[in-house]
Amino acid sequence: MLGTLINRFCFGLRILLGLMMGLLAIPVAMQVISRYTGIIPTFLWTEELATFLFVWIVMIGSVIAVWDGTHFDVRITPDATTPAFRLLQNGIVHVSIMAFGALFLFYGIEYAEFGGKQRSVMMRANLIITHVSVPIAGGLWLLLAGYRFSEAVAQFLNRESLSS
Repeated sequence: MLGTLINRFCFGLRILLGLMMGLLAIPVAMQVISRYTGIIPTFLWTEELATFLFVWIVMIGSVIAVWDGTHFDVRITPDATTPAFRLLQNGIVHVSIMAFGALFLFYGIEYAEFGGKQRSVMMRANLIITHVSVPIAGGLWLLLAGYRFSEAVAQFLNRESLSS
């Protein structure tokens, strides 16, 4: 039930990510055309907009990567052959992501408040627009990695009960 809900949420994030990537092409194209052709005047706000979109694309992409398990992890031991060792290996990855998520959430709130007191140079937009992506992503990492960890524990316990 909860997994299905999270899958739908991440599907929505994928759609949003695709839209944002398409939207990012517009200010970047405007920058390239204005710099190399002179057909249109140089708009300085396009660089800020591209940066804002890029920050959100990275943070949304990282949330999807945590859910899909495609966020990189470094294995310093061979892949586990036993269920207990597999749980340990995957558990370390999930708990590490949860720890970083908690740090991003905790310190990201202060970071977002700091951004809320600033404005961008060209667009005069409140920088909380980008700064708030840090605690949001951290909170989602924490939740999604926690769910994946609970799935790994449940899978281990089910295997253990089946083998008994």
